[in-house]
Amino acid sequence: MRCFVFVLFIALGACTPEQKSVSNERSPIEGTWQLLSAENITGEDTVFTDYTIGMKGIKMINQNYFAFFQHDLTKGTDSLNIKYGSGSGSYSYMDGHYIENLEYCTARQWEGNTFEFELTIKGDTLIQEGKEKIEALGVDRIIRETYVKLD
Repeated sequence: MRCFVFVLFIALGACTPEQKSVSNERSPIEGTWQLLSAENITGEDTVFTDYTIGMKGIKMINQNYFAFFQHDLTKGTDSLNIKYGSGSGSYSYMDGHYIENLEYCTARQWEGNTFEFELTIKGDTLIQEGKEKIEALGVDRIIRETYVKLD
C-alpha cells in the first residue's frame, strides 16, 4: 500500500501544470523621473527650457504605461505664467528604442498620436530624444528631454 501511495503521489506531481518563473526585475526605464530640461528644435530654431526654475515636470513609467505631468510652481497665482499639462498612454521599449502611444492628453488634439524616441540612461539620468510630428497641427520638431530618477 505504501508503494501505491508513493507512486500515486509521484504521478500526481508529474501532472501539475508547469510553473513559469516570473521575473521581478524592472526595466531600467521604469520608475519616477523628474524633468530637468528640454530642447525643442524646429528647423534652425532651438528653444531650451529649464524645468528647475518656475516649473516642475514628472514622468512615471511602469511595466506597460507612462504618464507625465507638468505645472508651474506659482500654484496658478501668476496668471501670466499658469502652466499645466499631462498625458498618458501605453508604450513599448526595446534596446533603447522607446515608442509612446499618447492616449490621453490635456492638449486633446495630440491624443491618438505615436512618437518614437531613443533613450539613453547614464546612472540616474535619462535622455529622451526623438521627433514629434503631427501634420494636422503643423508640429514637426526634434525634442531632447533630460530627466533624473527619483525612485
